[in-house]
Amino acid sequence: MKNQYDVVIIGGGIAGLYAALNLDSDTKVLVAAKRELNLCNSSLAQGGVAGVLDLQNDSFDLHIEDTMIAGQHQNRREAVEVLVKEGPDDLRRLLDTDIAWDREENGELHMTLEGGHSRNRIIHRKDSTGDAIMVALVNEVKSRKNIDVVTECHMANMQECDSGVITEFITPDGIKAVGSSFVIIATGGIGRVYKYTTNSAIATGDGITAAYFMGAKISNLQYVQFHPTAFASKEGRERFLISEAVRGEGAYLLNCEGKRFMHRYDERLELAPRDVVSNAVILESRRMGNEHFYLDITHRSREFLLDRFPMIHQRCLLEGVDITKDPIPVFPCQHYLMGGIDVDLNSKTRLDRVYAAGECSHTGVHGKNRLASNSLLEALVFGRRAAEHINSRRDRDFCGDIRTTLSVGGAPLPTGMRTTVREIMQRAYFVIPDPNAAEKGLRKIKEINDRIEKGGFAVTPQLVEARSLSKIAEIILKAAI
Repeated sequence: MKNQYDVVIIGGGIAGLYAALNLDSDTKVLVAAKRELNLCNSSLAQGGVAGVLDLQNDSFDLHIEDTMIAGQHQNRREAVEVLVKEGPDDLRRLLDTDIAWDREENGELHMTLEGGHSRNRIIHRKDSTGDAIMVALVNEVKSRKNIDVVTECHMANMQECDSGVITEFITPDGIKAVGSSFVIIATGGIGRVYKYTTNSAIATGDGITAAYFMGAKISNLQYVQFHPTAFASKEGRERFLISEAVRGEGAYLLNCEGKRFMHRYDERLELAPRDVVSNAVILESRRMGNEHFYLDITHRSREFLLDRFPMIHQRCLLEGVDITKDPIPVFPCQHYLMGGIDVDLNSKTRLDRVYAAGECSHTGVHGKNRLASNSLLEALVFGRRAAEHINSRRDRDFCGDIRTTLSVGGAPLPTGMRTTVREIMQRAYFVIPDPNAAEKGLRKIKEINDRIEKGGFAVTPQLVEARSLSKIAEIILKAAI
């Protein structure tokens, strides 16, 4: 890792990698990943990527309207139009890679249906679409001579200077400062602020927190999506997701008596948007006095299920569930963040040299609830747009004083802070918020924040994550109250 680049991209998911590939070939780029490249929410994405590729049976207007309805019309319509109208071109670029997209017998792309969509418009690679895209993008990024990729590189601090941004990283060799003319924050979501989440271990909101302290606008962080069908495991913080596509292929959602119940809550039944289904599960659990729910797709053939959902089948077998014979135990779980670092249509924040893309950003395309399979599309479209806007700028003469300001010295961080934050969030702001628990929780979280800021603790990845989680929780609960 050098000490100076034209562009530093913080995060190695699809948004960050695709942005790197769209920067001009003479641009010196650093992609800094917190852990290994495949440890990110992008790799966990199962269902697919939504896009209007069949104008005979679908239209931009329909995709726009589906997105607006799912988002309860709290979306930025101009951002939705950019997403829907430009997205197909980015998908066609992916079609030119060696990803083995699922196809019909006649060779046409297999397009599936998910909750909230009025047409089959989701292309996929089995039930591991995100991982397939990541493999293709990582291979291409590593082949580019202008792009350096560094893993085990934990962003700890960012500060503006007259000609760019200085970013400090915690690395195995100590704290390193890197200067750049521009920064793209692509650090993903905030799932680890919850006790249970489908998110990977890196999703602690570090990029959002750093942008907040730099003075970027943070919008709608209280727009948290809870996926209705995470595997109801009895152990572990990270919950395995049962893809929306399973319901798209005909699975039934059952209550503790083994009966379908969605007709009580929405006429779209199991294919209602995620927030609707999650709310229905919680209301049904209160009605029945029981939190046992199941997703049943055993009426589809074994051959179909093994071909369509091989990864889900294998993961469920590890939990003692055979999806070809058994209903799958499920329950809502934190899944996605619709709010984040506020950006314009070029993914630029109000800080002149700082951009944000992917789940950490707030483009406004999702409104209050993300339409299934729009997330990977957003990462592609707005990651590319960030790169294109930087390509159009010529103010790349970084001349700041590149030096570290952080010290590794200090007291060790006490244990238990992050656990406390997670338990508060799980009680106070899960699916149907509890205002009383939110007010009490906010007071406790403010105490934790104050202790972190004034405690003189050593700068470690644990400290950075604790600070991020507590600050994210504070912002969410303030907005909720």
